[in-house]
Amino acid sequence: MIKLANPLYYPIAVLASGIVLIAGVRLMGLSNVVILPTAGAVATAGAAALQLREPDPQKLAKQRLQREFQVLQASGKTLAEKAEVLRQEANQLLTCGSFQLELLIAVQDACDRAIELPAKIEPIMSQLQHTDSLLSITDLQQQLLEVQSKQRSSSGVARQHLDHLEKSLKRNIQLAREGQDTRSAQLVNLYTLIQDAAGVLQQLQNKLRTADLTNSEQVNELQNLSAELNSVQENVELLVSQ
Repeated sequence: MIKLANPLYYPIAVLASGIVLIAGVRLMGLSNVVILPTAGAVATAGAAALQLREPDPQKLAKQRLQREFQVLQASGKTLAEKAEVLRQEANQLLTCGSFQLELLIAVQDACDRAIELPAKIEPIMSQLQHTDSLLSITDLQQQLLEVQSKQRSSSGVARQHLDHLEKSLKRNIQLAREGQDTRSAQLVNLYTLIQDAAGVLQQLQNKLRTADLTNSEQVNELQNLSAELNSVQENVELLVSQ
């Protein structure tokens, strides 16, 4: 079915109408009573035809989301693979001493959570992909409250991650109130957190390979990085828990 469209938005349709009008009056000698409605019909039909050839905004939005899903899936998978490598390295390097055992447990826990992330983000990806509705403002506000609650007991880099997430959630809530689609923004939040986790994991791996594991101070630094990695992953889980 041809949809009505405003010819003024389609100069080619207006041009075709003008050509019909001039040809009808000058070449065919038709009266204005006949040619004006004809020219108008040509403009309207031409605009409708051109409108049909334009990409469907909803289809374009779904295609964009699909690409974002694929990027998010790939980043989650890469993080999980790197976490598995680090887990194996930690098992080989941390073999003795009580504080090394504590560090090994901390690193293993952080790596296990990273390995589980792809499976945890899959449900929200599926949910966002198969709905045309906006994210619930109630869910976004609940996420914001949880972030603000965690902020009160956090400091340092972990607090910085939470502050950034708080700003993103507030922006998403505002977008939802304005009636705009927040799905893409939520995916960006997840992607950013996964990249943050990947950066901390890389720091942890680099430090583990070069640290003096008999030095308690350096071991503490590794434990702090493990805790930071856990903190970032908790933020990811917060976004996918609603």
